[in-house]
Amino acid sequence: MDEREFGRSQQRGSVVGLGTWQLGADWGDVDDKQALAVLEAAAESGVTFFDTADVYGDGRSEQTIAAFLRSRPDLRVLVATKMGRRVEQIPENYVLDNFRAWNDRSRRNLGVDRIDLVQLHCPPTPVYSRDEVYDALDTLVEEGRIAAYGVSVETCAEALTAIARPNVASVQIILNPFRMKPLREVLPAAREAGVGIIARVPLASGLLSGRYTKDTVFPENDHRTFNRHGEAFDQGETFAGVDFATGVEAAAEFAALAPEGCTPAQLAVRWIIQQPGVTTVIPGARSPEQARANAAAGTMPPLPEETLIAIRDLYERRIKDQVEHRW
Repeated sequence: MDEREFGRSQQRGSVVGLGTWQLGADWGDVDDKQALAVLEAAAESGVTFFDTADVYGDGRSEQTIAAFLRSRPDLRVLVATKMGRRVEQIPENYVLDNFRAWNDRSRRNLGVDRIDLVQLHCPPTPVYSRDEVYDALDTLVEEGRIAAYGVSVETCAEALTAIARPNVASVQIILNPFRMKPLREVLPAAREAGVGIIARVPLASGLLSGRYTKDTVFPENDHRTFNRHGEAFDQGETFAGVDFATGVEAAAEFAALAPEGCTPAQLAVRWIIQQPGVTTVIPGARSPEQARANAAAGTMPPLPEETLIAIRDLYERRIKDQVEHRW
């Protein structure tokens, strides 16, 4: 699989990475054996970028990645984690002492002295504008705790604020065929600045797989049940902010655009890979089969122009008015 560079940090990761929220919590139950099998399937498929966070399963996701990598010392994988969501979400909590404490915990969970990439985990909007926040992150680099840092954002405006900072290596943002605004506002700025783009929620929480109907019921401990209207965290993280009923109908149209030999989920991942400025896309997986299928999108031929036009038309007709004014 191709690898791309996070320009400012000169780190490299596979164009299809693996998001590991599912291996921690909030997506129903995934046992340890299944989680390790997902990581193995991804790695064997050429994935060299794992994305996690300290709050995924209260550290379980980080610990699972560490256990897997200890068992496979032959692998070279860029591991990115996130920090900041373990405390009350007020800007005053984003200070050096807390950063050090959160970093200590993640380094223990991951079993490393230095973490490849640490991202602020969708903090309050004012955090992105504070000089002292970036000074503290620079200190973590100087102390050898982290190799590079980035941010995870909810909105395009937050992304642009972070990109303007000289040492931000990456921006993680929701980007998929149901969330296209970053193509216009964020990706061009990131390319010019040499900032990597990590595209998350690529399947709109599974909507773009085409497997759901309006009658689909998700487990109670799945965010697609308990956060459908933003009850627990930003609504945009669940179904990319699209109303479920609308999303199911639009996803059926999307599925019909998949070329022969390409599943709807692979179509979504392939579409993201082709957007100029994307460094990696991080679909999650609850099974080895899903991990392998997602990774396969990284080696598929480019989508034809007529398919790209049809996907854009679907977004303009069915989705744009629901999401662009919010994120």
